[in-house]
Amino acid sequence: HVQLVESGGGSVQTGGSLTLTCTASLISYGSHVAWFRQAPGKERGAVAAMITDGGRKYYNGPVKGRFTISEDSAKKTVYLQMSNLKPEDTAIYFCAYNPTYGGNWYLPPRPGHFGIWGQGTQVTVS
Repeated sequence: HVQLVESGGGSVQTGGSLTLTCTASLISYGSHVAWFRQAPGKERGAVAAMITDGGRKYYNGPVKGRFTISEDSAKKTVYLQMSNLKPEDTAIYFCAYNPTYGGNWYLPPRPGHFGIWGQGTQVTVS
């Protein structure tokens, strides 16, 4: 059973905007969630992460000021708003959930911190 579902990917021109959505029954108040991306030939790396109590947020350096992670726990949904997109943002974007989060906030987020993953959504910027 798919526990996290991403949507909103697509193709945009350089400078454009796109919003990704992750919906998961697992998400509740205080959940640890993140967005990762993986480009061809590159390792998977964290883009943004947050605790869904409106508190802590993390952004990878290249996306700071351009991407915004947000959530609506009541709808069990996490968003990634992306603006001023660049060709180097082209990748498959994954939503991830940490099922063992107990208050420890390790930075930068690593794939091993997150045990449950969506299938990914393609973002292409040209």
